[in-house]
Amino acid sequence: MAASAALSSCASPAGQLTANEVPDQATDTPASPGGPDYVDGQYSAEGQYGGLPSSIGVTVTLAADIVTDVSVTPHATDPTSLDLQKRFAAAVPSVVVGRDLDEINVDRLAGSSGTPQGFNAALERIKAQANR
Repeated sequence: MAASAALSSCASPAGQLTANEVPDQATDTPASPGGPDYVDGQYSAEGQYGGLPSSIGVTVTLAADIVTDVSVTPHATDPTSLDLQKRFAAAVPSVVVGRDLDEINVDRLAGSSGTPQGFNAALERIKAQANR
């Protein structure tokens, strides 16, 4: 899901969710036979991105496959890159907290186009760690 997903306050057609509605997990998300796909807990991973490898640290807390908390630790040493990573770190919780882990794919966010690639790479590692 792109960070720039349509978040509209307009009325939605029947059965579609607006930005302020939360899907009923029992009816809107297909359940796996054994319950959640991921083990609840806190997971951390590094996400690499870019031609000259840059990285960020990502920590995610999961409950029933839903991200309940997220933090990003910038690792950049270049002032411009560090600023972009810090802005991304501040913006990402509003985009991913409350969402199913498998539905998250952050695109350009807070002026950063590279940092989301590292974030998504870290999420893939976290999925592997948390997989049942």
